Amino acid sequence: MTQLISDPILLMGGTGAIGRLTARALRTVYPDVPLLIGGRELVKSRQVASEIGQAEGVVIDPRDDDLGLGDRRVGAVAVFYADERLAGLRFAQGRRVPHLSISSGVYEIAPEVATYMHSPSAAAIVLGYEWLVGATTVASLACAKAFAQLHEITIGALVDEQDGGGPAVAEDFERLSQMMPAALTRRDGSYIWRSKDDTKAEFRAINGTKVEGAGFSSIDVVGLAVATGSPNVQFNIATGVSSSRRRGGSKSTEIIIELAGEDHDGRPLRTRHAVFHPDGAAHLTALGVSMIIERLVGLDGSAPTPAGLYFPFQVFDHATYLSRLQAEGGSIVPLDVE
Repeated sequence: MTQLISDPILLMGGTGAIGRLTARALRTVYPDVPLLIGGRELVKSRQVASEIGQAEGVVIDPRDDDLGLGDRRVGAVAVFYADERLAGLRFAQGRRVPHLSISSGVYEIAPEVATYMHSPSAAAIVLGYEWLVGATTVASLACAKAFAQLHEITIGALVDEQDGGGPAVAEDFERLSQMMPAALTRRDGSYIWRSKDDTKAEFRAINGTKVEGAGFSSIDVVGLAVATGSPNVQFNIATGVSSSRRRGGSKSTEIIIELAGEDHDGRPLRTRHAVFHPDGAAHLTALGVSMIIERLVGLDGSAPTPAGLYFPFQVFDHATYLSRLQAEGGSIVPLDVE
């Protein structure tokens, strides 16, 4: 059963690559859900809204408490760029509607956490900073079912050098890399910051090619550590040629998941899997964002997500996510263990 939503979903930065893909993903599953495409230029916002259908383009003014929208009602707010003023969050909390943002780093979340702590019963807030907004954690937790106890989780994200993701994504990477070159890691049960030579990493892509990477401070580290109890969790990232492009195809995105621990019979177990999406990182990100919005406002007919502070993987149904990933041509691929 699909819930009829009268108040539109506000997509701040909806004219960008991931914003457009998210709008299309929502439109595919829910043809009648109303959308507000928010941007800095009215002409561009209206153009994108026209392309999406059942949408309206609006200009967002982050300096106004009402974002320049006046008394217009909205059902939820999703932000696709670095919102330094927390304009979208303040707006959402003031109107007691859910909020999702995807552009902050793990060391930038204090203002959002403080906002939640000040009004914990206002509405749901999702810290959508997991790598590709749920793709890493959902797949890792699915692979972890083979283990009774996890000792190590090592994530390797390979970004194809042709997979830019748009100007907002490029700005996020530049800001995050300059702000904190050290990488948040869990090692022997303690949270540490890898720096200098300790950040260097190497992992194998889907096709077995070794790629040189570096540690990355993804919120996946703390999410997976808490969810699984694993004392060792690290996230590494590399830019290069994706396995599909090495085969002569188009760019894709892949996330290598390496787990070690004990199986349900107490025997040592090591596994390697990869999350694969044939259309690149932006499409996989849009899948996660659209499914979070769906659950925040109850588009699927179930009760909307209650007030609280959430990781993405805590919001949507994992089986449904994996089913939609497969429908888009993506998959979790089992790989040989070294």
